[in-house]
Amino acid sequence: MLRALWSAASGMEAQQMNIDNISNNLANVNTTAYKKSKIEFQDLMYQTTRAAGSSTAAGGQIPTGTQFGHGSRVTATAKLFSQGSMQQTGVALDVAIEGEGFFEILQSDGTSAFTRDGAFKLNSTGKIVTSDGLPVKGLDAVPAGTTQITIGSDGNFSIVLAGVLTKKAPVTLARFPNSSGLRSAGRNLYVETDSSGKAETGGVPGQNGYGTLAQGFLELSNVETVQEMVNLIVAQRAYEINSKAIQAADEMLGQANNLRR
Repeated sequence: MLRALWSAASGMEAQQMNIDNISNNLANVNTTAYKKSKIEFQDLMYQTTRAAGSSTAAGGQIPTGTQFGHGSRVTATAKLFSQGSMQQTGVALDVAIEGEGFFEILQSDGTSAFTRDGAFKLNSTGKIVTSDGLPVKGLDAVPAGTTQITIGSDGNFSIVLAGVLTKKAPVTLARFPNSSGLRSAGRNLYVETDSSGKAETGGVPGQNGYGTLAQGFLELSNVETVQEMVNLIVAQRAYEINSKAIQAADEMLGQANNLRR
Protein backbone atom coordinates (compact mmCIF):
# COMPACT_ATOMS: atom_id res chain seq x y z
CA MET A 1 0.00 0.00 0.00
CA LEU A 2 2.89 2.36 0.70
CA ARG A 3 4.22 1.45 -2.74
CA ALA A 4 0.83 2.34 -4.24
CA LEU A 5 0.94 5.75 -2.52
CA TRP A 6 4.31 6.69 -3.99
CA SER A 7 3.58 5.24 -7.44
CA ALA A 8 0.30 7.13 -7.71
CA ALA A 9 1.96 10.30 -6.41
CA SER A 10 4.60 10.07 -9.15
CA GLY A 11 1.80 9.62 -11.67
CA MET A 12 0.06 12.75 -10.40
CA GLU A 13 3.28 14.74 -10.67
CA ALA A 14 3.86 13.50 -14.22
CA GLN A 15 0.32 14.40 -15.27
CA GLN A 16 0.68 17.84 -13.71
CA MET A 17 3.68 18.41 -15.97
CA ASN A 18 1.63 17.07 -18.87
CA ILE A 19 -1.08 19.64 -18.18
CA ASP A 20 1.57 22.37 -17.88
CA ASN A 21 2.87 21.42 -21.32
CA ILE A 22 -0.59 21.33 -22.87
CA SER A 23 -1.40 24.70 -21.32
CA ASN A 24 1.72 26.22 -22.87
CA ASN A 25 0.76 24.81 -26.28
CA LEU A 26 -2.72 26.28 -26.02
CA ALA A 27 -1.37 29.62 -24.79
CA ASN A 28 0.74 29.84 -27.97
CA VAL A 29 -1.95 28.83 -30.45
CA ASN A 30 -1.71 32.30 -32.06
CA THR A 31 2.07 32.69 -31.74
CA THR A 32 3.73 33.04 -35.14
CA ALA A 33 5.63 29.88 -36.17
CA TYR A 34 5.29 28.35 -32.68
CA LYS A 35 6.09 24.64 -32.60
CA LYS A 36 4.15 22.53 -30.13
CA SER A 37 5.84 20.36 -27.53
CA LYS A 38 5.07 16.68 -27.00
CA ILE A 39 5.68 15.33 -23.52
CA GLU A 40 7.26 11.89 -23.15
CA PHE A 41 7.00 9.58 -20.14
CA GLN A 42 9.12 6.75 -18.78
CA ASP A 43 8.38 4.11 -16.16
CA LEU A 44 10.52 4.04 -13.03
CA MET A 45 12.54 1.21 -11.52
CA TYR A 46 10.89 -2.11 -10.64
CA GLN A 47 10.99 -4.22 -7.52
CA THR A 48 11.41 -7.89 -8.43
CA THR A 49 9.97 -10.30 -5.89
CA ARG A 50 10.19 -13.37 -8.13
CA ALA A 51 12.61 -13.44 -11.04
CA ALA A 52 11.52 -14.88 -14.36
CA GLY A 53 13.49 -18.01 -15.29
CA SER A 54 14.42 -18.90 -11.74
CA SER A 55 14.07 -22.48 -10.54
CA THR A 56 11.32 -23.73 -8.28
CA ALA A 57 11.76 -26.14 -5.38
CA ALA A 58 10.32 -28.90 -7.56
CA GLY A 59 13.00 -28.34 -10.18
CA GLY A 60 10.81 -26.45 -12.62
CA GLN A 61 11.42 -23.01 -14.14
CA ILE A 62 9.27 -19.98 -13.50
CA PRO A 63 8.00 -18.74 -16.91
CA THR A 64 7.06 -15.24 -15.77
CA GLY A 65 8.34 -13.34 -12.77
CA THR A 66 6.72 -10.91 -10.38
CA GLN A 67 7.63 -7.25 -10.60
CA PHE A 68 6.08 -4.13 -9.13
CA GLY A 69 6.72 -0.74 -10.67
CA HIS A 70 7.26 2.50 -8.78
CA GLY A 71 5.42 4.92 -11.01
CA SER A 72 6.38 7.18 -13.89
CA ARG A 73 8.28 10.34 -14.70
CA VAL A 74 8.60 12.88 -17.50
CA THR A 75 11.75 12.37 -19.58
CA ALA A 76 11.38 14.94 -22.36
CA THR A 77 9.27 17.65 -23.92
CA ALA A 78 10.14 17.22 -27.59
CA LYS A 79 9.44 20.01 -30.09
CA LEU A 80 7.51 18.91 -33.17
CA PHE A 81 8.68 20.91 -36.18
CA SER A 82 5.79 20.01 -38.45
CA GLN A 83 4.66 22.70 -40.88
CA GLY A 84 2.17 25.27 -39.62
CA SER A 85 -0.59 26.80 -41.74
CA MET A 86 0.16 29.86 -43.88
CA GLN A 87 -1.54 33.20 -43.37
CA GLN A 88 -1.37 35.80 -46.13
CA THR A 89 -0.57 39.30 -44.86
CA GLY A 90 0.60 41.09 -47.97
CA VAL A 91 3.41 42.74 -45.97
CA ALA A 92 6.67 42.80 -47.93
CA LEU A 93 8.85 41.86 -44.97
CA ASP A 94 6.64 39.01 -43.79
CA VAL A 95 8.40 35.85 -44.96
CA ALA A 96 7.32 32.29 -44.23
CA ILE A 97 9.40 29.15 -44.65
CA GLU A 98 7.65 26.28 -46.44
CA GLY A 99 9.66 23.23 -45.44
CA GLU A 100 12.87 22.79 -43.49
CA GLY A 101 15.00 25.67 -42.27
CA PHE A 102 15.47 28.57 -39.88
CA PHE A 103 16.37 32.23 -40.19
CA GLU A 104 19.61 33.10 -38.40
CA ILE A 105 19.34 35.99 -35.93
CA LEU A 106 22.20 37.95 -34.38
CA GLN A 107 21.67 38.41 -30.64
CA SER A 108 22.85 41.39 -28.61
CA ASP A 109 25.77 39.38 -27.17
CA GLY A 110 27.04 38.53 -30.66
CA THR A 111 25.88 34.91 -30.68
CA SER A 112 23.43 33.42 -33.14
CA ALA A 113 19.88 32.33 -32.49
CA PHE A 114 17.44 30.79 -34.93
CA THR A 115 13.77 31.34 -35.67
CA ARG A 116 10.99 30.46 -38.09
CA ASP A 117 9.13 33.67 -37.28
CA GLY A 118 9.52 35.76 -40.42
CA ALA A 119 7.61 38.84 -39.24
CA PHE A 120 10.50 41.18 -39.97
CA LYS A 121 10.67 44.96 -39.70
CA LEU A 122 12.97 47.82 -40.67
CA ASN A 123 14.72 49.77 -37.91
CA SER A 124 15.76 53.43 -38.04
CA THR A 125 18.94 52.62 -39.98
CA GLY A 126 17.24 50.37 -42.54
CA LYS A 127 18.39 47.07 -41.07
CA ILE A 128 15.98 44.15 -41.28
CA VAL A 129 15.21 43.07 -37.72
CA THR A 130 12.85 40.92 -35.68
CA SER A 131 10.01 42.33 -33.62
CA ASP A 132 12.51 42.63 -30.74
CA GLY A 133 14.95 44.63 -32.86
CA LEU A 134 17.47 41.82 -33.38
CA PRO A 135 19.06 41.91 -36.86
CA VAL A 136 18.58 39.09 -39.35
CA LYS A 137 22.07 37.80 -40.08
CA GLY A 138 23.34 38.12 -43.63
CA LEU A 139 20.71 40.57 -44.94
CA ASP A 140 21.71 43.94 -46.35
CA ALA A 141 20.14 47.15 -45.08
CA VAL A 142 17.31 48.73 -47.08
CA PRO A 143 18.00 52.40 -47.91
CA ALA A 144 15.44 55.11 -47.16
CA GLY A 145 13.23 55.84 -50.14
CA THR A 146 12.99 52.23 -51.28
CA THR A 147 9.68 51.75 -53.08
CA GLN A 148 9.67 47.98 -53.52
CA ILE A 149 11.15 44.97 -51.72
CA THR A 150 11.09 41.58 -53.41
CA ILE A 151 12.09 38.27 -51.82
CA GLY A 152 11.80 35.29 -54.12
CA SER A 153 10.97 31.72 -53.16
CA ASP A 154 14.64 30.88 -53.83
CA GLY A 155 15.90 33.63 -51.49
CA ASN A 156 16.75 36.20 -54.17
CA PHE A 157 16.45 39.64 -52.56
CA SER A 158 16.08 42.86 -54.54
CA ILE A 159 14.83 46.40 -54.02
CA VAL A 160 13.68 49.28 -56.22
CA LEU A 161 15.21 52.63 -55.28
CA ALA A 162 14.61 55.75 -57.42
CA GLY A 163 13.25 53.49 -60.15
CA VAL A 164 16.40 51.35 -60.25
CA LEU A 165 16.31 47.62 -59.47
CA THR A 166 19.17 46.60 -57.17
CA LYS A 167 19.99 43.07 -56.10
CA LYS A 168 20.96 42.46 -52.48
CA ALA A 169 22.58 39.55 -50.68
CA PRO A 170 20.18 36.59 -50.90
CA VAL A 171 18.23 35.25 -47.96
CA THR A 172 19.75 32.02 -46.71
CA LEU A 173 18.54 29.40 -44.25
CA ALA A 174 20.05 27.25 -41.52
CA ARG A 175 19.22 23.75 -40.35
CA PHE A 176 20.35 21.22 -37.76
CA PRO A 177 21.01 17.47 -37.67
CA ASN A 178 18.55 17.24 -34.75
CA SER A 179 16.13 20.16 -34.61
CA SER A 180 14.36 18.66 -31.59
CA GLY A 181 17.58 19.16 -29.61
CA LEU A 182 17.38 22.95 -29.92
CA ARG A 183 16.81 24.93 -26.73
CA SER A 184 13.82 27.25 -26.72
CA ALA A 185 15.02 30.68 -25.60
CA GLY A 186 11.70 32.52 -25.73
CA ARG A 187 10.83 35.36 -28.12
CA ASN A 188 10.33 32.75 -30.87
CA LEU A 189 14.07 31.98 -30.81
CA TYR A 190 15.97 28.70 -30.61
CA VAL A 191 19.57 28.25 -29.49
CA GLU A 192 22.03 25.61 -30.64
CA THR A 193 22.97 22.86 -28.17
CA ASP A 194 25.27 19.86 -28.19
CA SER A 195 22.20 17.70 -28.81
CA SER A 196 21.02 19.70 -31.83
CA GLY A 197 24.42 19.57 -33.50
CA LYS A 198 26.17 22.40 -35.30
CA ALA A 199 24.08 24.66 -37.48
CA GLU A 200 24.40 24.21 -41.24
CA THR A 201 24.19 27.80 -42.41
CA GLY A 202 24.11 29.43 -45.83
CA GLY A 203 21.48 27.09 -47.25
CA VAL A 204 19.80 28.17 -50.48
CA PRO A 205 16.00 28.00 -50.20
CA GLY A 206 14.56 25.28 -52.39
CA GLN A 207 17.84 23.40 -52.79
CA ASN A 208 19.38 20.40 -50.99
CA GLY A 209 16.30 19.79 -48.87
CA TYR A 210 15.85 23.37 -47.65
CA GLY A 211 12.36 24.85 -47.69
CA THR A 212 11.25 27.65 -49.97
CA LEU A 213 10.26 31.18 -48.95
CA ALA A 214 6.85 32.81 -49.29
CA GLN A 215 6.89 36.61 -49.21
CA GLY A 216 3.78 38.26 -47.81
CA PHE A 217 2.93 35.21 -45.69
CA LEU A 218 3.48 34.16 -42.08
CA GLU A 219 3.64 30.63 -40.73
CA LEU A 220 1.09 30.05 -37.99
CA SER A 221 1.43 27.83 -34.94
CA ASN A 222 1.22 24.08 -35.58
CA VAL A 223 -0.88 23.60 -32.44
CA GLU A 224 -4.15 21.76 -33.14
CA THR A 225 -6.60 23.15 -30.59
CA VAL A 226 -9.01 20.21 -30.68
CA GLN A 227 -6.20 17.67 -30.24
CA GLU A 228 -4.78 19.62 -27.32
CA MET A 229 -8.22 19.77 -25.67
CA VAL A 230 -8.51 15.99 -26.00
CA ASN A 231 -5.03 15.61 -24.51
CA LEU A 232 -6.07 17.91 -21.67
CA ILE A 233 -9.12 15.78 -20.85
CA VAL A 234 -7.02 12.59 -20.91
CA ALA A 235 -4.39 14.15 -18.64
CA GLN A 236 -7.04 15.42 -16.24
CA ARG A 237 -8.65 11.98 -15.99
CA ALA A 238 -5.27 10.32 -15.49
CA TYR A 239 -4.52 12.79 -12.70
CA GLU A 240 -7.91 12.07 -11.16
CA ILE A 241 -7.53 8.28 -11.25
CA ASN A 242 -4.09 8.54 -9.64
CA SER A 243 -5.61 10.60 -6.85
CA LYS A 244 -8.27 7.90 -6.45
CA ALA A 245 -5.51 5.29 -6.13
CA ILE A 246 -3.94 7.33 -3.31
CA GLN A 247 -7.32 7.60 -1.63
CA ALA A 248 -7.92 3.84 -1.95
CA ALA A 249 -4.46 3.04 -0.52
CA ASP A 250 -5.09 5.43 2.35
CA GLU A 251 -8.43 3.78 3.15
CA MET A 252 -6.78 0.34 3.11
CA LEU A 253 -4.11 1.58 5.53
CA GLY A 254 -6.84 3.00 7.72
CA GLN A 255 -8.65 -0.33 7.80
CA ALA A 256 -5.40 -2.14 8.64
CA ASN A 257 -4.79 0.28 11.52
CA ASN A 258 -8.29 -0.36 12.89
CA LEU A 259 -8.05 -4.14 12.97
CA ARG A 260 -9.15 -5.73 16.21
CA ARG A 261 -8.39 -9.20 17.55
